Amino acid sequence: MQRSEGFTVLEGLVAVAVLLLLAGLCLPPGLEAVARQRVEAATRRVLLGFDRGREAAERHGLACALALDGGGWRAPGGGGELPGCEAAGISLGEGVHDSAALQLVHNLPEAVRFSANGLVLDGGTVLVSHPGTALVRCVVVSLPLGVTRVGLQTGGSCVPDPAL
Repeated sequence: MQRSEGFTVLEGLVAVAVLLLLAGLCLPPGLEAVARQRVEAATRRVLLGFDRGREAAERHGLACALALDGGGWRAPGGGGELPGCEAAGISLGEGVHDSAALQLVHNLPEAVRFSANGLVLDGGTVLVSHPGTALVRCVVVSLPLGVTRVGLQTGGSCVPDPAL
């Protein structure tokens, strides 16, 4: 009796089909998890911008400003009334190549102002989302002290997230 070594073509095709089926089952939840992580990371970067603006203003004892756009925090343009805060450049993507897929909507002014003692002088809401997930994070900055809170955007309102 002759003994053959290796796989037949049919066995190889069945193995490839099984692997493709398993990969297909794992891929959508994996993409959803990556999108959720990108939303969470971008939300942390939004909060980091507020913290850095406060710290820079307080450390130097001078009022300063930051601008938030789809790419992240930056020094305000157009020769505004206040100088940009130190370390203004904070990307929302944290080095992620397709951070352009992140969606950022806010009603903050063009330049968010920080007082010399570190208070946020402008309030508003920032919504962070990604097309790959239903998760929409909201960051609310309330006045008069500039307190920031993170929650979930559901039904048109920002509600506290019990998971945080």
